[in-house]
Amino acid sequence: MKTRRRFDLIVFDWDGTLFDSTRLIARCIQSACADVGTAVPSDRDASFVIGLGLGDALRHAAPDFPRERYGELAERYRHHYLANQDEIVLFDGTLEMLLALKARNHWLAVATGKTRRGLDQALAGSPLVGLFDATRTADETRGKPDPLMLVELMRELGAAADRTLMVGDTTHDLQLAANAGCASVAVSFGAHEHDAFASHAPLHVAHSTADLARWLDAHA
Repeated sequence: MKTRRRFDLIVFDWDGTLFDSTRLIARCIQSACADVGTAVPSDRDASFVIGLGLGDALRHAAPDFPRERYGELAERYRHHYLANQDEIVLFDGTLEMLLALKARNHWLAVATGKTRRGLDQALAGSPLVGLFDATRTADETRGKPDPLMLVELMRELGAAADRTLMVGDTTHDLQLAANAGCASVAVSFGAHEHDAFASHAPLHVAHSTADLARWLDAHA
């Protein structure tokens, strides 16, 4: 028999967790840096900043670039991303996993480093429209790993911290959960490597969407 539901609210990161977008985002960061003539970050460094708000991500990826020109760098990033966003697809099994969670009456939410405009555009072009009970983006609250994003979602939906689970592919997501007093699950198929997760003590590290779906079915 399935045990009693442990979590009322399950919050998902977007890029690298639900959508296979890590390589594209890293490439767009690198291309933006090349466009403005600053040092191009490595694949590892460009991937590490995924999940942060765009401003924070670019400051980490291009720390030597003049602060007053970050708007120019952000504009070049957006140019490359918008030109290639059709490459982004859901990880196989994601829709089925979310539908199964909805059938079990979990609240579902998104906490993302995307902007509100970016998330709304991505949702509108995806099969996930209508599945989420609430969403938060980095430009309408504080960015990860500040806990406010999760705190606002919990308050909006009436979920307690000990009944809320954060699912993400970066240490930023796991630290967000810890800062908000919530449990977390990591996925190893996104931006950050498996070895980085241990110090954040996630309940589980999933190595595929199928693995994540099985764990959520058995433990969430």
